[in-house]
Amino acid sequence: MTTTTENRRNGVDTATLFATLDAVKAQPELARFQFRATNKWISGTHNRGTISGFYGAGQEHNHASAFTFDADHPPVLVGGDNGPTPAEHLLHALAACLTSGLANIAAARGIDLEEVTSTVEGDINLLGILGLDPEVRNGYEAIRVVFHVKGDEAAEKLAALVDQSRRRSAVYDVITHGVPVSIDVATA
Repeated sequence: MTTTTENRRNGVDTATLFATLDAVKAQPELARFQFRATNKWISGTHNRGTISGFYGAGQEHNHASAFTFDADHPPVLVGGDNGPTPAEHLLHALAACLTSGLANIAAARGIDLEEVTSTVEGDINLLGILGLDPEVRNGYEAIRVVFHVKGDEAAEKLAALVDQSRRRSAVYDVITHGVPVSIDVATA
């Protein structure tokens, strides 16, 4: 449910949003961020991630508290079902990034939102992950996102919010364009 006050729309502090945009325009180096996560194996396919700090706007920051989240596989995939699979975390990351962007864009455009929900589905063929068919990719073959958006504007303008969010989404960009990943190993 939307709340609109002089400086807040859809829960977004619009004054701070515009001040941030102005600050980054004036000092582009403030746009450089580095997000970090650590992960620890628990047992089997169960592992636990922690996110507590990041670098951005020219300095180190800490979240108000550390966030922890578990990942595992369901029993049908030899896991203990102690959390979503890493591939499911990716679907959530996509939905969360698109939704966050949509809320910011709506606030910046003066659009009040009533409700935003989404469903994300990803199709994956385990023949690749299991090493049973080298022609089958390890990751998703296709991902579909369906948004339901209710707000105080016409359907076309609400759909345009989703499209703008897609164009500005970091997670969508990584999924659709890839990113170089390096992996180093240290052994005890």
